[in-house]
Amino acid sequence: MENLTAKAYRLRQHVLDIIMAGKGGHIGGDMSVIDILVTLYFDQMNISPENMNDPDRDLFVLSKGHSVEAYYAVLAEKGFFPYEEVLEKFSKFASPYIGHPNNKLPGIEMNSGSLGHGLPVCIGMALASRMDGRPTRVYTVMGDGELAEGSVWEGAMAAGHYKLDNLCAVVDRNRLQISGCTEDVMAHDSQEERWASFGWHVISVNGNSIPELQAAFEEAKATKCKPTVIIANTVKGCGSPLMENKAAWHHKVPTAEEYAVIKADLAARREDALHE
Repeated sequence: MENLTAKAYRLRQHVLDIIMAGKGGHIGGDMSVIDILVTLYFDQMNISPENMNDPDRDLFVLSKGHSVEAYYAVLAEKGFFPYEEVLEKFSKFASPYIGHPNNKLPGIEMNSGSLGHGLPVCIGMALASRMDGRPTRVYTVMGDGELAEGSVWEGAMAAGHYKLDNLCAVVDRNRLQISGCTEDVMAHDSQEERWASFGWHVISVNGNSIPELQAAFEEAKATKCKPTVIIANTVKGCGSPLMENKAAWHHKVPTAEEYAVIKADLAARREDALHE
């Protein structure tokens, strides 16, 4: 059977094909975040096409909405809509499969991509779920460049104050953004110390290791009276040495030659994962 790591590499191949077909996309962040999304949707969250009207379902917001190609690939794999439809329609005129999450599509709770919005909205969701006595857990994934937004830290302060232990935030800490290294653009080390100072339970993991992510999400579920943030230390462009740790791949469409190299690299890593 395909394990989750192998699934993540196969879905990276889908992301690559979506970007090639649509002639655009944020490939670097897609490749860094997809292990997080695979772990959430296929191991952790109570969410499926069958329970989208259940008020007790878990809730998710991709705050770093520019990594939508990875999100579409995961939602299609989960059965919310056909992958072939995404491949055909992504970034085409009048298509619902636009370059940021679109809540007209099944499985997407809110439009996102205006950075700094996901965490505050999820705090509202978590508060409402607690007030209603629901078992819902609320998750959001942010980019590390996004943390320059002041609304993130207003939200962090509120979540700590209200002790929202049904809330789990994930920072895709790949250390690169469109304009370069995060520490050059707007330094924010140590992430761990900053979040802890706002009253959060902090877990730091290899964000491209699904076993480490699984353990972190389980720890978050067991943590009481504090929200949890997982600092997921990832590699931008993870999956192919051609892209890895290179800011130029934040938003880039591969050439035909680059596509062939990346496709082969991803296939090789998936094959390795299948035999682990």
